[in-house]
Amino acid sequence: MFQPSLSSLARWSRLRPLLLCLLLTLLPFGLAACSSEAGGRPLGCSATSVPCLSGTAVVALQTSRGEVEISLDGAEAPLTAGNFVDLVNRRVYDNTSFHRVVRDPVPFVVQGGDPGSADPTVPVASYGMGSFLDPASGAPRLIPLELKLHQPRELIRYGEPLSAAAQIRDLALRHERGAVAMARSGDPNSASAQFYVALQPLPELDGRYAVFGRVSRGMEVIDRIQQGDRILRARLVTGGTLVQGKP
Repeated sequence: MFQPSLSSLARWSRLRPLLLCLLLTLLPFGLAACSSEAGGRPLGCSATSVPCLSGTAVVALQTSRGEVEISLDGAEAPLTAGNFVDLVNRRVYDNTSFHRVVRDPVPFVVQGGDPGSADPTVPVASYGMGSFLDPASGAPRLIPLELKLHQPRELIRYGEPLSAAAQIRDLALRHERGAVAMARSGDPNSASAQFYVALQPLPELDGRYAVFGRVSRGMEVIDRIQQGDRILRARLVTGGTLVQGKP
């Protein structure tokens, strides 16, 4: 079996961040972030009509490759996890497509959840451009970037990406293999329904995208998913208590 030399490994360690940054710039929706300030606007559970998750939840995704379970923790990402559970309850994810699967040149993400991909009249070329439209208003429901820090005092920050290394190390939820996070456009407050699963640790995304859960069962199914495969049904298995305001 081929064994890479130490010099090859050193070159790879230098090239890996460059390759991942290239992937970030090539993905048109969701993983090409840029910094933005919240502008002093109130954000978070106490300032939104989106329900927040109190406690924990387990969601099962029945995909065309098998079943995947995702564990969510309302203590770490109450707004982002609550938004996801609410969309599951609304059947938003049923029959949606995994429209972006990136494994080359390095394992990256499996992304899906565009509500438009469930509509047979929407062209495949438009997958990845959609948001959840709130039926009450007809407008897209967008949620802010949500990042929890252990210090100081279990602080949850909204609307602002993190860049300081000390803060990123202190994140409660990070991009480990199997992490589930929200996709968004360049605006940190533009996440809606689309999500992705990290295929390997992706520290380059920590502090820039909101992780809100992890694959607790079925990662081997995620590894088999191909672009165009579908979520046949999403359902709540356990937990999932939604509340308005701070949990």
